Amino acid sequence: MYCRWCDKKGYKYEILDKEPGEEVGLKSISLLIKGAYAYGYLKCEKGVHRLVRISPFDSNKRRHTTFASVEVTPEFDDKIEIEIKEEDIRVDVYRSSGAGGQGVNTTDSAVRITHIPTKTVVTCQNERSQIKNKETALQLLKNKLYLMKLEEQEIALKEARGEKMDINFGSQIRSYVMHPYSMVKDHRTNIENTNVNAVLDGDIDMFIEAYLKEVV
Repeated sequence: MYCRWCDKKGYKYEILDKEPGEEVGLKSISLLIKGAYAYGYLKCEKGVHRLVRISPFDSNKRRHTTFASVEVTPEFDDKIEIEIKEEDIRVDVYRSSGAGGQGVNTTDSAVRITHIPTKTVVTCQNERSQIKNKETALQLLKNKLYLMKLEEQEIALKEARGEKMDINFGSQIRSYVMHPYSMVKDHRTNIENTNVNAVLDGDIDMFIEAYLKEVV
């Protein structure tokens, strides 16, 4: 859905890391999206997305519900002040599971970095070079830690002002129902669209714009 949205907006994207599901689909995927105001738009998509449909992998044609968690992190420049101590991270290397040429699949070039104090994990496997993958992963970690710092400051400021703030960033924001009826509903703005296939094909601007108008 987001790749199709990028195509429609003229944004460029690349897959940094992809982990296939145990049977089908994807367990996780990380995209780097570049374009004007990309984070400003996509930050609206942060949260849990719920899909209800007849599973094509169920011979009994039963209705199944699937949840996907979306996390959106901006790319900051090198001037941000975030110190990452060597003793606070664990670096693991492993064999890349994705496409990318013979060299990727035969060497342990993929990198996973765990920030022990916050239990934040970042991975990168799109480069053949382990060094480049580590550099990208460290930048991703730096971006995430900086965003966490900003969010903590925002929460503290709103609490000091006496403002009520939902700090449950894993809350469900949108449902995509394909059975027994066709409906996409954003639970934050109550915006609805009966064309589920179009939405899953990247037509999500109506949800993004409605959310932005509401929070501004």
